[in-house]
Amino acid sequence: MPKVARSYNSFIMKIPARLLRARAASLAALLLIPAAGVRAQEAATQAPEAIILAAQTYLQEQLASLPGDPSIAIDPPRTDRLAPCDVMSPFLPSGMKLRPRMTVGVRCNAPQAWTSYVQATVSVAGHYYVAARMISAGQALSPADLAPREGDLVALPPGAITDPQAVAGMTAAFRINAGQAIRSSSLRNAQSVVRGSNVRINARGKGFMVSSEGQAMDNAAPGAVVQVRTAGGQVVSGIVRNATLVEIQL
Repeated sequence: MPKVARSYNSFIMKIPARLLRARAASLAALLLIPAAGVRAQEAATQAPEAIILAAQTYLQEQLASLPGDPSIAIDPPRTDRLAPCDVMSPFLPSGMKLRPRMTVGVRCNAPQAWTSYVQATVSVAGHYYVAARMISAGQALSPADLAPREGDLVALPPGAITDPQAVAGMTAAFRINAGQAIRSSSLRNAQSVVRGSNVRINARGKGFMVSSEGQAMDNAAPGAVVQVRTAGGQVVSGIVRNATLVEIQL
């Protein structure tokens, strides 16, 4: 064996075993520091379950007005770049409405602001109503004119009727074909003023009342404000009392 090699081996052999063990432990600790840092960094990200819960709770509140059994599924969000959040505010993006496949925003307010968007699949199984037969424009409706159907209420057109009693005292604003879903926009209160119809205008003041005739300039339900053009061409605003009477309080 070369002399240099013998000297180096002799030097190693002279180092106490406890010192070698201490240096090995120190080296192992240095090697573990990066791994510990990675674990700490992973622990400092937002838990996706909290975002999912916030979005689900928000959608449940939005669906509460529909008479049926709601079902909500949230796609797992990516949170690897999101800091832990103490206060979350879910919301619907501008222009977004409830529909079977939709986006929900979750905004973090503190301690670090961020916004995450998740995809949701929603449905509400329930009953809605369609026309049992063809309904002519202006025809008065009753629950007997409706036929029940089962389906996803979220997928229906806006304003679809889910309560048959909602048509009581209403007339069809236009023709509704048999089997067509009944919508609130296709109904008009039987006591509503119709645009272009002639109405009586009662102007009431303290101790007096003046009546005249005019023409309604828009559709309006009882209790709503409508503009009326008088026989002399003046436009006045009054409260609808019934289909033929508008009252002005002076």
